[in-house]
Amino acid sequence: MTQAIVVEGLRKKFGHREVLHGLDFAVERGTVFGVIGPNGAGKTTTMRCLLDIIRPSAGSIAVLGEDPRRAGTGLRRRIGYLPGELHLENRTTGRRMLEHFEAISGPVQPGYIDQLAERLDLDLDRQSRKLSKGNKQKLGLLQAFMHQPELLVLDEPTSGLDPLVQQVFHAMVREAVDGGATVFLSSHVLSEVQQAADAVAILRDGEIVTVSTVEALRTAAVRQLRFTSTGIEAPDVGALLGRVPGVANIAVRELPADGHAAGTVEATATLSGHVQPLVQELARLNLTDLVLEEPDLEEAVLTLYTGTSPAPGHGEGPGSNNASGSGSRPAARKEGAHRA
Repeated sequence: MTQAIVVEGLRKKFGHREVLHGLDFAVERGTVFGVIGPNGAGKTTTMRCLLDIIRPSAGSIAVLGEDPRRAGTGLRRRIGYLPGELHLENRTTGRRMLEHFEAISGPVQPGYIDQLAERLDLDLDRQSRKLSKGNKQKLGLLQAFMHQPELLVLDEPTSGLDPLVQQVFHAMVREAVDGGATVFLSSHVLSEVQQAADAVAILRDGEIVTVSTVEALRTAAVRQLRFTSTGIEAPDVGALLGRVPGVANIAVRELPADGHAAGTVEATATLSGHVQPLVQELARLNLTDLVLEEPDLEEAVLTLYTGTSPAPGHGEGPGSNNASGSGSRPAARKEGAHRA
């Protein structure tokens, strides 16, 4: 089986309020799958359903080829879990706590706990009540990784970590994946998922808006374009840019002769989509300056959060839903081997 997680029609109700509305997605083995969304989107509820901490109201779940509702402790020992709200026993040391977790999760390679603690700069012999929030988070990460599980489920894993430790965490994730593990992580911080994930699901109000790769998000995000050119009139520049797919908000003006060569034109626009067609058209010009900014992924994802659509003509991107859905809810589009 090539898929570590398969979720179909996942729904969850608390009383009369439904918080997950029929989620469908799959996670390939040996990949990092990120779920990003604002607080309250349903990320933690989805993870708890995967781990059988709470039971879904409808739908089916397969984790490492098994139904988590029936697999029992054998499946749980194959999983490393970091909850979003980590509660630790205050009257013991980190080392004693990890010994307890080891008895539950299964054997740990000798010396591996100390090796991870050194990488994370964590003192295991201090009582947990004396640990800062960041050090408690390190302890949570250590207990998730220490038995080298097949699947890591990490809820807001870098919360409270300083930037240097975040880099250590990302290295640990990549090493786990290189060793054959699968990582399912959630965040409301795009940069965290952008750095770690192979595929990204955008979750909003209990529904998956889209599943995409980070590269596809980058391609679809809006870039700001500005250039100057000589030897061409402003209307011709506007017509040239108008032929490029994904170019919008075009503004062209002729610059005054003082300080610029005669016949200098400045143009600004936005680009959403592939760069190559733009480059081919700009090659026809005598450019004197060109600026094409990095795409604003934060803006692209915020657009998905708020439910507004990108401007028409931008092609397929993270906001384009070309799979059938039910009712008025946005359907998620397929990206590669991942389904949503």
